[in-house]
Amino acid sequence: MAIQIVMDRSGDSRHYFNADNAPELARAEQRFYELTNNGFTAAVRTGPGQVSQIRSFDPTAKETVFFPRLVGG
Repeated sequence: MAIQIVMDRSGDSRHYFNADNAPELARAEQRFYELTNNGFTAAVRTGPGQVSQIRSFDPTAKETVFFPRLVGG
């Protein structure tokens, strides 16, 4: 079971999906592009304490975290 974690002002929301289930995988890919097109940064864990930014959907990623755009002021 893979997970997409979306960080926001209220905390986070978690979206689990089975990469072997075509409709769930399609929804996860749609969510990825909706979020990144709206300014979120996507990152995957690459090792203990290490993450890497991604710019396209990775169906093999076990955990993807989405961070909102920082707003300065």
